[in-house]
Amino acid sequence: MKRNAYFDNGKLLLIFLVVFGHMIQPFTSESNSIGTLYTFIYTFHMPAFIFLAGFFAKGSGTLQYIVRLAKQLLVPYLIFQLLYTGYYFLIGKNNWLTDHIFYPHWSLWFLVSLFCWHLLLIFYRKMPAYIGLAIALLMGIFIGYFDNVEHTFSLSRTFVFFPFFLLGYYVTMDHVRLLKRKAFKWGSILILVSFAIAIYYLPHINSGWLLASKSYTSLGLDYLGGLARLVVYSTSTLMVASVLAWIPERKFSFTPLGERTLYVYLLHGFIIQYLREVDILHVTNFFDIIGIALLSAIIVYILSSRFMVTIWEPLIEISTVRLQRYLRELKHLLNA
Repeated sequence: MKRNAYFDNGKLLLIFLVVFGHMIQPFTSESNSIGTLYTFIYTFHMPAFIFLAGFFAKGSGTLQYIVRLAKQLLVPYLIFQLLYTGYYFLIGKNNWLTDHIFYPHWSLWFLVSLFCWHLLLIFYRKMPAYIGLAIALLMGIFIGYFDNVEHTFSLSRTFVFFPFFLLGYYVTMDHVRLLKRKAFKWGSILILVSFAIAIYYLPHINSGWLLASKSYTSLGLDYLGGLARLVVYSTSTLMVASVLAWIPERKFSFTPLGERTLYVYLLHGFIIQYLREVDILHVTNFFDIIGIALLSAIIVYILSSRFMVTIWEPLIEISTVRLQRYLRELKHLLNA
């Protein structure tokens, strides 16, 4: 697909919220305001990311596509699973060794789930949209009743988040443009404000409901867990639509950074986990939150810079195109 500034702006905003959310997570229990902000972000940022991934999965289904996807997702997963294991050991993190290679470290679950979602599309793309979405929702709801389906192979998140990926696959650009209508945009403000107020005043919401990695038993709601997940689905869908309605369509100087969100996603864990281990960040007032937001923006900017992309491309994209181009340019400068 031709690059669209709207989607690059959207991905850039969402990856910033991923980093920012991970930065403030250790402080959520210290303040109701921080807990509210964290929960507010998590109601939509990953569902929106997954929705956009589904939107760009229109060509999925062929064997050649799946093989290429395995190279793009599973190989980097294995590489970074090993890198994070070694890194956690070096910084003295307690749970540096997982049970096995398919118990994803940090945010690596997304790579495994993304590959699985593309595989699932082989079957779902043959169904009418309303039937496919209904089946995906039911599977996402019922998976929570199985206590042994959680982090391993990222199975829980794969099934729970799949409806958002499938919805993105079914949606067209004309559907997305409906979100930009004035009536919906103003209505979305009411939705966003209402949910923010509700999150602040409601009793503590277990973040496990939004992370989608735990069974209903683990979340303390055995029989009514399916109903609770349906509420989470409804809330996240409204929040995703409301946020996407306000993503600008104009191309800015920073918009191209939205093309490199995978680099930020895979690399920011090295920074966040180190900051957590050395415990140098503290939140005591509003200005500390602003400072963390600025630090998050700097991290996003650095990790999506051309230099970082060139250095990490061999491990993330299993390619040396940018590195070879850089070496050619360097050689040309030295010979000039």
